[in-house]
Amino acid sequence: MKKLLSSLTEKEYLLIRQTATDAIAGLDEDALIDLHDKVRRARKKYVTLYRRKGAAKVGAKGARGAARSANERNGAKAEIFEDALARVSRQLSVAARRSARDLKDERLARARGDAAPAKPAKKSAAKVKGVARVRVADTRKSPARKKRDASTLAKGARRQAKRDSRRG
Repeated sequence: MKKLLSSLTEKEYLLIRQTATDAIAGLDEDALIDLHDKVRRARKKYVTLYRRKGAAKVGAKGARGAARSANERNGAKAEIFEDALARVSRQLSVAARRSARDLKDERLARARGDAAPAKPAKKSAAKVKGVARVRVADTRKSPARKKRDASTLAKGARRQAKRDSRRG
């Protein structure tokens, strides 16, 4: 493992170091998402290289098993990035759950009236006069909607007729 880590480029090595458990513990959700994306792209790169080079070497080596041994480094790098991705994914899921819980608590507190709204409503100088237009009525009148409703009714009528014909 140490030998393989030393064979990584400096950029890849730094990326792996960023995924250490102690390094990702203090990151917020957005930073974790960015790191997750970087690690996922690196993993995809080496998985693709592993598969592509392995497939190309099958013809030269004569068998898939023999071609695999000639391509172990790319496979091992893909495994390293897979492990790193798993660490970041776990931490990201923890952060996402924490964020969701905080948002839920905030919403519930606002609904109970415990806390003031996050953004105070701006008072408008002039009130809007008139009745709000209901958009649902317009969408029901569209030709596509009428056709879909008619099709649904016809389908139901056909099903019912089929059932009735079975009963005799």
